[in-house]
Amino acid sequence: MTLLEVRDLHVSFPTIDGLVQAVRGVSFSIEPGHTLGIVGESGSGKSVSTQTIMGLTRGAEISGQALFNGKDLLTMTESELRAVRGAQIAMIFQDPLSSLHPYYRVGWQIIEMIQAHEPHTSKTVAKKRAVDLLKLVGIAQPDRRVDDFPHQFSGGMRQRAMIAMAMALNPALLVADEPTTALDVTVQAQVLRVVERLQSEFGTAVILITHDLGVIAEVADDVIVMYAGKVMEAAPRDPLFYTNHHPYTEGLLASLPAYSGAGERLKSIAGQPPSLINPPPGCPFNPRCLYVMDRCRSQVPPLEQVYGDPNHRSACWLPHTKAERDSRHDQVMGVAVAP
Repeated sequence: MTLLEVRDLHVSFPTIDGLVQAVRGVSFSIEPGHTLGIVGESGSGKSVSTQTIMGLTRGAEISGQALFNGKDLLTMTESELRAVRGAQIAMIFQDPLSSLHPYYRVGWQIIEMIQAHEPHTSKTVAKKRAVDLLKLVGIAQPDRRVDDFPHQFSGGMRQRAMIAMAMALNPALLVADEPTTALDVTVQAQVLRVVERLQSEFGTAVILITHDLGVIAEVADDVIVMYAGKVMEAAPRDPLFYTNHHPYTEGLLASLPAYSGAGERLKSIAGQPPSLINPPPGCPFNPRCLYVMDRCRSQVPPLEQVYGDPNHRSACWLPHTKAERDSRHDQVMGVAVAP
């Protein structure tokens, strides 16, 4: 059963320079208990897509559907959305220090959130739940730390406190927007373990937005790759990493140390992402693509099934069979592809 299904989402922002087409026809879905990873460069539309679903892009021009348990989030009133946010869909952001109010104790903020959705819950009961949640996410001495201010927590502890707040009402969906970017590698791993543990205990679905493919490799079940407001490739995790189709996905993976030989320089994708006020005709990646063909510059490729796998789709004019795709790689790169 699909928990959330986003269909043909478009989000644009009017500016004095023109209309910024931040999200252009994005579609995806997620099932209960699964983790969907959304990756791409800064400005690709990852965060805008999920913030729009949560009703956080005021002033934007929006079209499409976002069906959560069969109800369209995009047509809900503000009061209806407030009932959904926190209780059924929770969100954690990249910088917990800007999400937690500096003037109020961490426990008070968790209590306030609980009582906002459960007004009949007493402060005593809500505080006990806040302590239990802080313990659940691995904060030592939670009965004492519950009365600390955010500045008394480390970065990793603040992020775990945000996860505790997000999970206070056992939401069906957790949206994590770059939750580990500002943390060191060790703390990143701790935060990801917390999310995984909570997911296994409560069956929560997770949308994880990141530019870190290493994080995606650890936790995601399915992945969508975004570029210039569009989905370039969508696949389960392993096919995306080992049998990717789109040149943009190939370029992202080639930039990782694990894909470079010993002593070799890391490979980057030449050029810059396009303007979303005046995106290029055809495939948005064509100005930077090593495989570019004439039709790429004039025709927008549809997101279609590749390699005979109904769960693997790519928006690219390259051949859709693996043998032909590998042959094109061999021609362009001059390096034979391992069978």
